[in-house]
Amino acid sequence: MLNLSGWRERGFYGRSYRVKQDIAAQDLIVRLQKTLDHEVEVLEHQFSRNLVRTAAGEGRFVGPHQIEITATNGEAKTVSAAHILIACGTRPFRPDYVPFDSKTVFDSDEIIDLPKLPRSLTVIGAGVIGVEYATIFSALDVAVTLIEPRPTFLDFIDKELIEEFMHELRDRNVALRLGSAVNSIERHAGGGIQTKLADGRVVMSEMLLFAAGRVGATDRLNLGSAEIEVDHRGRITVDPLTLQTCVPHIYAAGDVIGFPSLASTSMEQGRVAACHALGMEPLAPPEFFPYGIYSVPEISTTGLTEEEVRTRGIPYEVGVARFRETSRGHIMGLNSGMMKMIFSTKTRRLLGVHILGEGATELIHIGQAVLNLKGTIDYFIQNTFNYPTLAEAYKIAGLDAWNRMTR
Repeated sequence: MLNLSGWRERGFYGRSYRVKQDIAAQDLIVRLQKTLDHEVEVLEHQFSRNLVRTAAGEGRFVGPHQIEITATNGEAKTVSAAHILIACGTRPFRPDYVPFDSKTVFDSDEIIDLPKLPRSLTVIGAGVIGVEYATIFSALDVAVTLIEPRPTFLDFIDKELIEEFMHELRDRNVALRLGSAVNSIERHAGGGIQTKLADGRVVMSEMLLFAAGRVGATDRLNLGSAEIEVDHRGRITVDPLTLQTCVPHIYAAGDVIGFPSLASTSMEQGRVAACHALGMEPLAPPEFFPYGIYSVPEISTTGLTEEEVRTRGIPYEVGVARFRETSRGHIMGLNSGMMKMIFSTKTRRLLGVHILGEGATELIHIGQAVLNLKGTIDYFIQNTFNYPTLAEAYKIAGLDAWNRMTR
């Protein structure tokens, strides 16, 4: 999408620049399918190399150790195992008052098959998925309205980053409707979707995406026969260290166990569960992991937010770098993007890294390494970073904090 829309080149060639002038939904779907097919092919090859047997079909428990698998042709067979890992993921929450039709009103799974790009889109739910889709469509020059019943969104992200993010969205003419619940969603007689808010405002758009929450895809697993319970959102509770459910030989990993619901952490959870099941005690996980939000612009964070540092009463200082201050940022035509680092003034240790902008999800790993290796501000002051790169922002932010700390 960023390639087709010429998003990365607009800083140099102007906001109207596009690699492909008329981007159709099919252009996006073709790229998605190519990527998806490649990922499936890689997985199937890995299964084959490692002698992993696979069975295609829908599985359901018929006992604590037995799974019944029903193939697409209706044939069923039962397999038994000493250990079982549940990694069924989640599906979109679909309340009754939303008139889903897969043509103009979509959930977050259906939106990837939208028939055409709309001229305007309403997105309900400013969670990770809602924000990602809202900004992606905005980058495609779709007029977007983002609705969130709470007065704030992405509360686990540093507030200063979110303020900067909101400023950038408003600059792109994304309409933010925060702090007001949705009263009704109706198809308008003249075409389009009419969304009425509790504060009396009405939002009109050609299409609507409902992305307010997901539920565990556990309702067809017949978990009762294995004596496993789920919460009101269909999620399974596990031991955070071993990933065991209330039934010790049954494990669960991924989105179905809840936060953080990232592909990266889910894969690691699956590895930890498999190691434990096979009697191989895995090493204790690092204290901090990176969180990536693939919005436009990207957001990535690791460690403590400034709010968390304040709550813990840790004396601290902050260093900030703007991507436009780096030579690579200037070469790329970046006018926005920032890095924020938080350091303890007592121990000089890095406490958190928060990045908004181009390449944030790649850049974060330098901060993640220093954080988990208990590094200090001296690493950023004394080390050399390639020139020109966006990673230079680490040195700029480090020096910014160092100047404040030494003063």
